[in-house]
Parts: sequence; C-alpha cells; structure tokens
Amino acid sequence: MGKGNVFLVGAGPGDTGLITVKGLEAIKGAEVILYDRLANPKLLEFASPECELIYCGKLPDRHVLRQEMINSLLVEKALEGKTVVRLKGGDPGVFGRVGEEAEALAEHGICYTIVPGISSGIAAPVYAGIPVTHREFGESFAVVTAHDKSKDGHPDLDWKSLASGIDTIAFYMGISNLPFICENLVKHGKPSATPVILIQWGTFGRQKTLEGTLGDIAEKASSEHFSNPAITLVGEIVSLRGKLSWFEKKPLFGRQAIVARTGTAESSLAMEMTSQGADVIEFPKWKRSRVEPNQDILDTLSGYQRILFTSPESAGEFFDILIEEEMDIRSVKADLFGCSTKSVDALKKRGFRAEPESRMSSAGRLLIVGDTSMVDRPEYKHSEQFITSKKEIDWNYMEIFIRMIDEAEVNTLIFPSAASVRAVMEAGIKNKIIPSDLLDKAELVALGEKTALALKEYGLKADIVPAAPTKEALVESLQNSLNRI
Repeated sequence: MGKGNVFLVGAGPGDTGLITVKGLEAIKGAEVILYDRLANPKLLEFASPECELIYCGKLPDRHVLRQEMINSLLVEKALEGKTVVRLKGGDPGVFGRVGEEAEALAEHGICYTIVPGISSGIAAPVYAGIPVTHREFGESFAVVTAHDKSKDGHPDLDWKSLASGIDTIAFYMGISNLPFICENLVKHGKPSATPVILIQWGTFGRQKTLEGTLGDIAEKASSEHFSNPAITLVGEIVSLRGKLSWFEKKPLFGRQAIVARTGTAESSLAMEMTSQGADVIEFPKWKRSRVEPNQDILDTLSGYQRILFTSPESAGEFFDILIEEEMDIRSVKADLFGCSTKSVDALKKRGFRAEPESRMSSAGRLLIVGDTSMVDRPEYKHSEQFITSKKEIDWNYMEIFIRMIDEAEVNTLIFPSAASVRAVMEAGIKNKIIPSDLLDKAELVALGEKTALALKEYGLKADIVPAAPTKEALVESLQNSLNRI
C-alpha cells in the first residue's frame, strides 16, 4: 500500500463562505478529516458520506487530543494510503502549529500540501468594520499570541517594541490575560486612552464586540463576562468602526437559528438567512443510499396516468434509474406532479412538463415516487409507491450538532414543513441533541399553516407564520418580529 497525501487546510475564521476554493476541494476529496474547535463544523458537510471525521478538541466523553497525538494520527492515516485533511480555524500558518505537523509528516516521507486560509486577526476586525491598516491611522500591523503562557502564566513578549513600534496589534486568545496586556502596553508607552475592541466569534452571526480603551477594557470585559474565542485589537484604527461597521447592520444579525431540514441538499432558506447576517445551524444531516428498484412497477410504468414526486431528489433518482435500466423514457405516459415547487422545478430542468400537486386530479392510476421517508406518511399509505432511495439521519454528525448548539445561543427554531417538525422532535428533542427548553425560550417559526398544525400536534404554538412559505417572506417576518433578539 502506498502512502497517502495530507492537506493542512486553513478553514478561515468562521463564515463558511471564506474558505478558499483549494481548501474546499481538499475537503470534498478527503477520506479522513481531523478538525479543531475553531473550524466551522458546517464545512464538514462538503465531505463525502464515507469520510472519517475526527474531532481534535474536547467533547463530553473524551479529552482534548494533544498535538503529539494529532501528529501521530496524521502520519498513521497517511501511511494507510488515505487522503487526509487537517482542518484548522483561520490560517494554519498563524498560530496553527502547522510547522510541527508538517515536520512530523516530512520525517515519515509523507507528501503534504499547506493550504493557507483567511486569518481571524484580519477577518474579525474587518467584519467589525475595522480595516487593520489605514493611511491616516496606522501603516504597521502585528499579530501576537496571548494564549501560550510562560512566565507566571503570562505571555513573554517584547512589550517596548509592541508599544512604541506597532500602530495596530491583534492579540489572539487574549481575554484571560487582558489586564496584563493592557498594563504592559501602557507601561511601555501606549497611551491609556488608546482604543481597544474585543471581537468574539468574529464573522459568525453570533459575533459579539466590546469597545473600550487600554485603561478600562479589562474591567469592562470582566463585568460583561467576555470570553474566548476572541481577537483583541489595539490601536487608533479602532475608531473607524463608527463609520465602517457593516456586518452587524445586516437585517438578521443577532438571530441564532436552527433550521429543520428534511432533505440532503443545502437549504436555500439557511443560505438566505446567513447572507442576511443570521447564524444558522441546519438539523439534522441526512444521507441517502440506493435501493434495488421495484421491477414490477418499471415493467408496468406505461399504465400509470399520474406520477407524483415527493422531493426534488426523488425526481432525479427516478429518471437516473430509468437510464440505468436502459428503459425507453417514452414509456412514461403519465402526467407529472411535484409535492413542492422545488420538485416541480427539478422535473422541468430535466425537460418534463410538471404541475404542483394542488393541480392534480383524482382520475387515473397514481404512482407516488420518493425515498423511504414517505412510507410512514399517512397520505400515501393506500397509494402505489416506488422507492428511489433510502433516506436516513446521519448519526455520525450528532456529536457535531451537540457542540454547535452548545456554543451558540439559539433564539429561533424554523420549521419549513410538517415533516421537519417530526424530524426535530423525534431526532433532536427526544434524543436530547436539542435541549427541550429551547421550545419555550426560542421563537418558533412555521412556514405555512400545515406546518403550524404539525407543531400543535406536539403541544406547541408557532410564534411566527410568514405570509408566504418563501425565504423572502421568512426574512421579512423575522425582521418585523417584536421579539427580535
């Protein structure tokens, strides 16, 4: 067995849109991914279903992996001939210990590629409305780690050079040492009135900032219980924030939402909310696998007058099956219908005329096409069914969801359909992946009266029902909500 390849990838600061093209390609091709706490777990959804995921941070049932163990795992997996990705928050070359990992790989003759990422020390300030350089405020910029400890548990730095020679300083993970940092900068020449901003979870919709000066920011951080992960930015350039703040002005900034999903495709609702500034977790993650097609139905396909597709995925899978079975597509003589707009659009993209289910008559023999999830749906119980694939929850992602939900402060639960209500209640609440008290504390949003009725079946009432089941109406209703967080 030959040696595999290792990609040491910078995941960027948090916003998944900030991953590089090369980094995303590496994730998609990985057989093993070792990821850390500061890499947005949503990026893992671009990995193949067979990819092995190894969390290098701390989970409830295990200790944090030490760097030596991470190095050994990279070597071990690569020597098994696998394509391995080490996914690190920000840029792997900026306090990411990439040098140690590369050295371990080089010692074993393993090929590796280092993929730079956008550093949090630059991205977090920009998302807070502060460029790190500006002709009028500062032309020098330094990044400093305040997390690694030495003398007396404090960072051992050249304080005189930092205070007198650098206009703007970004301290990584410096909240616990903030009093020591401020004291030493002032002691070595920085005015106590120098502006400072703390940026927690920079580029996420949960981004939180706290402004002050070298003279008072430590006291403010203590009273606000401000914590890592955060960037501490020091310099006159912080004063630009008042003019240039943009991210926090997005209409849904401050919304931390769970969007329930029933399909494997990325939710357009989640994408739209994220673009409007929300912090979105999609739950649960589904996986699909092929099943043997029902040959009896295929042999009598021309005998159906109506075919109803329950999802866009089932539409694609159905016609892929016909092609694989080398069937003449002209054997489909039925009128085609979709249970949703997306299903209808999926059929039209394949060149078929299709109508929504609401326009389907009751005349003629009917075939329902979908995955295994439709078997338990009462409305299809007495109809003939053609199963295109097996759809089930990917339980490998549940530890990841627990971590994401625990780190966020969820204030909104969004249910796009009645099926999504069942998914959250049965997979999330019942299995304690989603805390049950969120049902009382968060706003419950139902996209349509049918979905609102599904919530009632569980004794819940929708706080918001948008005027239409569209992403545009959803965004508008969340903006107008009186309970806006």
